Amino acid sequence: MAKATDPSTEKAKALSMVMNQIERNFGKGTIMRLGDASRMKVETVSTGALTLDLALGGGLPKGRVIEIYGPESSGKTTLALHAIAEVQKAGGIAAFVDAEHALDPAYAGALGVDIENLLVSQPDTGEAALEIVDQLVRSTAVDIVVVDSVAALVPRAEIEGEMGDTHVGLQARLMSQALRKITGNIGRTGCSVIFLNQLRLKIGVTYGNPETTTGGNALKFYASVRLDIRRIQTLKKGSEEFGIRAKVKVAKNKVAPPFRIAEFDIIFGQGISSLGCMLDLAEETGIVIRKGAWYSYQGENISQGRDNAIKYMKENPKVAVEVEAQVREKLEMGAVVSAMSVAPNEVADDDDEAYDDE
Repeated sequence: MAKATDPSTEKAKALSMVMNQIERNFGKGTIMRLGDASRMKVETVSTGALTLDLALGGGLPKGRVIEIYGPESSGKTTLALHAIAEVQKAGGIAAFVDAEHALDPAYAGALGVDIENLLVSQPDTGEAALEIVDQLVRSTAVDIVVVDSVAALVPRAEIEGEMGDTHVGLQARLMSQALRKITGNIGRTGCSVIFLNQLRLKIGVTYGNPETTTGGNALKFYASVRLDIRRIQTLKKGSEEFGIRAKVKVAKNKVAPPFRIAEFDIIFGQGISSLGCMLDLAEETGIVIRKGAWYSYQGENISQGRDNAIKYMKENPKVAVEVEAQVREKLEMGAVVSAMSVAPNEVADDDDEAYDDE
């Protein structure tokens, strides 16, 4: 009499056979058990702002599409250049697709970008720009690509046409087609692609948020992270303006909890104030104590006023390194910080609808 076979054993054999067949046909690693894939852990790239890294759950994810959008002069390009600088510091290769033809090499250098080794392309058409992005990603040699900006990716038909010609939905179709092609390659190679985007106003919107981003809806779906950056304050010394206070909301995040908010200073000509971010978090975690206008560390007054506290940290790098190490240790232990530096946005007010439009 034949032995009855265990159905679960037969299923396991069939599953093993089909997985082997798929890997033979399409390559090793095409299909896997999620529990066996230790490489599924998403690595991150620092943004240059500790508060924003915390809001993102560690930084910008590698091998993903990222969108940074906001009004003019809000810090979009500055944030992207800082991400490039961080990748280069780690020994990576970075590329900047300058569709706006507006990259300032001197400013990029001041932010820490190695401009000698930065790959720069200034394509004439949107098709050329996105094809360049795809080829850079597929090369597996590039670690981060920044496209500045989606609004400047003009379809070839529009460039070759006359002024005043109507080209309905051309750019949206271009972005949709390109992202379908690029996204798979990005995941395989681990290259991060950052799209900078501009805001436009919807016509005839009476209620709700009239703001929208350019290039259609495809990028909103394909992006793993969407950052909405706004200028909320101008920094002044007397009557002289020397920087801005930027507020970033993580409008979408597929790799960490979304809807968190971070604030940081951007100093004109210098970029994101990393010491300012560190000081804010040190104050929030109780490492640096503020009483009135005075800041104290380990029981000793170090300065009067926030700007002087940052100056003190700059002049005493050993203290700055020590404070940063303590901040990171407390954050790893689960220290809670407020919305002034980074916090979950638990309740969305009517004024915050500008962040939620997708």
